[in-house]
Formats: sequence, structure tokens, C-alpha cells
Amino acid sequence: MNQQALSSFLWSVADLLRGDYKQADYGKVILPFTVLRRLDCVLASTKEAVLAELAARQGQGLNPEPFLLRKAGQTFYNTSKLDMKKLVGDQDNIAANLYSYIQGFSFAVRDIFERFEFSAQVDRLYKAGLLYQVAEKFAQIDLHPDRVDNHQMGLVFEELIRRFAELSNETAGEHFTPREVIRLMVNLLFVEDDDVLSKPGLVRTIYDPTAGTGGMLSVAGEYLTEHNDAAQLVMFGQELNPESYAICKADMLIKGQDVSNIIFGNTLSDDGHPTQKFDYMLSNPPFGVEWKKVEKVVRAEHERHGFNGRFGPGLPRVSDGSLLFLMHLISKMRPAKDGGSRFGIVLNGSPLFTGGAGSGESEIRRYVLENDLVEAIIALPTDMFYNTGIATYVWVLSNRKPEHRKGKVQLIDGSHFWQKMRKSLGSKRKEMGDADIVTVTRLFGGFHEAQLARVIDAEGKETRHVVLAGEAPPEVPEGGKVKLAPLARIFPNAAFGYRQITVERPLRDAEGRLVLGERGKQKGKPQPDSALRDTETVPLSEDVKDYFKREVLPHAPDAWIDEEKTKVGYEIPFNRHFYVFEPQRPLAEIDAELAEVTGRIQRMLMELSA
Repeated sequence: MNQQALSSFLWSVADLLRGDYKQADYGKVILPFTVLRRLDCVLASTKEAVLAELAARQGQGLNPEPFLLRKAGQTFYNTSKLDMKKLVGDQDNIAANLYSYIQGFSFAVRDIFERFEFSAQVDRLYKAGLLYQVAEKFAQIDLHPDRVDNHQMGLVFEELIRRFAELSNETAGEHFTPREVIRLMVNLLFVEDDDVLSKPGLVRTIYDPTAGTGGMLSVAGEYLTEHNDAAQLVMFGQELNPESYAICKADMLIKGQDVSNIIFGNTLSDDGHPTQKFDYMLSNPPFGVEWKKVEKVVRAEHERHGFNGRFGPGLPRVSDGSLLFLMHLISKMRPAKDGGSRFGIVLNGSPLFTGGAGSGESEIRRYVLENDLVEAIIALPTDMFYNTGIATYVWVLSNRKPEHRKGKVQLIDGSHFWQKMRKSLGSKRKEMGDADIVTVTRLFGGFHEAQLARVIDAEGKETRHVVLAGEAPPEVPEGGKVKLAPLARIFPNAAFGYRQITVERPLRDAEGRLVLGERGKQKGKPQPDSALRDTETVPLSEDVKDYFKREVLPHAPDAWIDEEKTKVGYEIPFNRHFYVFEPQRPLAEIDAELAEVTGRIQRMLMELSA
């Protein structure tokens, strides 16, 4: 069964709910029933063996759980004699039997349905006379992994969530990330790790602190299986949204993962894995969301624990908590001596430059750059996410940089690599194709500097070519042109740092005489005039005195620097490094074009009046 047919079938259940349920509440029924039917199908082939094992072990007075798990061949089981087919065979007792069936699952599964608040929906459906009809609908569809694999099932969940979120005017993007963005991030995560892609029997951990429905963890697992099916990826995560958590946990159950590694709660205020360190991490935290609700807890950790906690470098402004997740992931990195870590995180543009020298954001950037943690930052195309069209960036950080990357940061402008979607999904109008992902991954993996060459022929048709450093650009076609723009650039870490100096001018009285200090350290010294005070930004690579002598003293010979107010700041002006100035066309060319158009309009008017 293909994904489209499956999602259409599941969506058809909404026809039953129309009138008794608001559109915004359809998901409260369809999502848990989809999970229930999926688990029901997964356990179908071992049902009788599990029940027989239960009877045997209870007769022996033993704890049956480990034996039942072994018989089920999964990390969960169900001890009820009922299943979905049998439930719809007894219409009069459908509600009581459904409750009994849910209670027959192992604890991890019961927790999933509690997060869905499933019992409340069963009661509501029963009172509306819809429970049997809905259960019958789901009992008819086969969701066994042989018919619908885990990848398809994940896509179906994501589409359903997106559609329900649109109906309720929620932000679907808070729940999941577009699959091609995840594939790109996973590629970047693993591209330099030959061991994990080749050695048999290798076990690695991966963590997502904003797990959503588990898409990032799933794609990472699929990638590793595809490249090295003898390696194992143990998955960890945490999620705040109850429905997303429930779906993520169900997905992990079916994949055979230990679902106790998936924690419910707010990662920033209540870290679900306080002592764990991980090999790999992925995250797409919500863009530009304030953290006022958890401010008290976060600020207390920052002040009490400093660098021994998660938020030592500083705190960003309360209106955007993106950089808190960045610091949280850094705190989860395995020490370099134990193999180190690499992680990818999707952020909007503000963490690159928001906040002046000394601010929380600047201090966080200073920490990651001075500690040589940033490997690369990749700009994604706009209109890539379901709930926003803003510019987004993938940051790749590691504390085990290969030798050739040490002390350097690679910036890649991937905003050119996209194709238009046949049908928009919310704010998402563009997608990255497989070739686009390969191109960006190759630039990162090879640590290349490169240019993008746009070749425009005489007819205006355009083709694009990636020109690596040292390669010759394409030849200019006859009657056409070639436009070059930077695509990938490499900078030393210090290139993003600067000193903010405070320039003072002397205070003068009404007659123009210098006002001198009368006491303390300032006695006999010219007093600064706050009205004439100014600041200058000096790159770290430049000597402050040389800059001051060249840029300030020629215009203000009486100025001086207040050394006590000098601050070090860091910002990453991404767009500035990829800006290409295109001169305006000559006026004569524009005038000629206007004259031609004007003449054509006049001829058309004359033809109409003739």
C-alpha cells in the first residue's frame, strides 16, 4: 500500500467524525487509533504464542514479562485475548472490551495511550454512537510492517499531524521537520565517519532533545542500516508535546528500540538524560520561541552551576531560546578523549548575529568559536519548512574535528539548491532533491571552497555548475555570459571576532577649556563628554592602536580609548560573505530600451485608432 492511499484512507475516517467533532479535534481520534492498529498488526503473528507463554509462566509462579517479550519478538506485548478484529465482533461491549484490550499492553504502550488521552476519546465516541464505526474502519486496514514499512508509517504520521495542525491553526513545524532536511543533516553527521559506515558490530548512540514524532532519529537509523546493516544505533530523545511524544514512542517500539530512552517533558527545564553523553545528536528546536516559562529554572542553573551546568557561556534574550538548545547539546557531547561527538542543529538567522559584544548571544558564539567546536554552517533555501518561510541554517558542531578542519569554519550557501514543489504544504513551497543533498554533502565532506557558476546562453537559458577552488570556470557561451558567486568559503575562527572599543572626547566648558577631574584617579585628567562618546568595531585580526591611529585620530585628534570598556564580541555575518555586487546597467542601455518600448506602444495605439 502506498503512502498516499494509506493517508487518504485514514483521512476518510474524518467523514465519520464530521458533525460530532470539530475539525481541529479529528487528530485526537485518528492518531491514537492509527497507532493502536499498527501495534495490533505487529503483534498479530505472535498473539497465540504469547498467550500460551503467559498461561505457562503464571502456572509456574514466575514473572512472565521477559518470556512474553521474547515470544512477541518485540519490546512490547499484549496479554489480552482480544485484538481489533475480535473487538468489532462484539458491538454491544465495544467500549469495555477496548479498555480491556488497552490494559493488556505492556506499560510502555499504555503510557502512549495515556499521553493521547485516549480513554477520554473512547468515552466521547461511545456517547456519540461512533465508537464501533471508527473501530470497524481501522480493523479493516492492514498496517503490518510487511505492507507498510516504518519509513512509510513515519511519513503518514507526519502528513496527518500537518493536516490536523493546519485545521487547528497550530504550527505543524513544531512537531516535525521536512524529510529532505533531515536527510541532509544525517549525511553531514556521518559523511566523515568511515568507521561507523564500515565496521561490523559497531554500536553508537544518537540523541534528539526536541524529538517530535521521531523523524530525525528514524532517518538516522535508516541511513546507518543502508550503509552498514551490521552497526547498531541506539536512540535517545525527549519531547514536550504529548501527541508527538506518543507517536515517537510508538515508532521506537516498533523499531525495537528501548522506549525508556524517550522521555516526556521540557528539555530546558527538566533534562531527561542528565548524566548521558552521546556520539551523535540532531535537533530542530522551535524558531524564535520565548523561554519565559522556564526562565527561572534556566537562570538558576546558569547562576549556580556556571560551566559545570548546561548554560555556562551565557543566556540569550528571553524572546528566542534557540541558543539554549545549542548549549544543551554541547553539554551532551562525549569527551574528545572518549571519541568525541558531532551534532547538527537547525536554527534561524538570528543566532548568527543577534546581540552586541558582551551580550548572552555573543558570549555563546564566542564560546563555540574559541573552543573550536563549529565545523560548518549551511544556509538552506527559504520556504523549506511547513510553518515558516524564513531563512534557516544547519550548524554542524564537533569536538573531534579532523586535523584539516581545526581552527576553521566552513560556510556553505545551500540556498540555491532546491526545486519547486508541485503542491505547496503550508509555508513549504520548495524541497531539496537528492542531487542537491549530494552536492552540499560533497562540499562539506571534502572541506571545499567553491563558486557557483551561472551560465546564461544567448537565448537566456540558464545552467548552473559548481566550480571547486582551483578549477577553471565554464567558458562564456557565444552571445551569453557567466556569473560567478561564492558558494563555499573557509575562515579562521578568529575572523568572526571583534573588539568593541569606546572612544571618548574631552568635555569642555562654555569657553572651550578642558574640564579636568578634581579627585581620585581622574584628578588632573580630561573628563569625557558623554554626548561625544562613540564606539568602534575592530576585527580581532587587527591591532587596536593601529586602527585607532588610522580611523579615528585624523578626525578627532583629542580622542582616546577607554580601555576598561573594551569588549570582545563574535558574530557570523553569513550573507555579507556571500554578497556579490552587480553594477547597474549603463544609462544609455536603459534609455535605448525605454525608447524601444515607448515606440512599440505608440505604434500599437496608432493601429487601434486607425
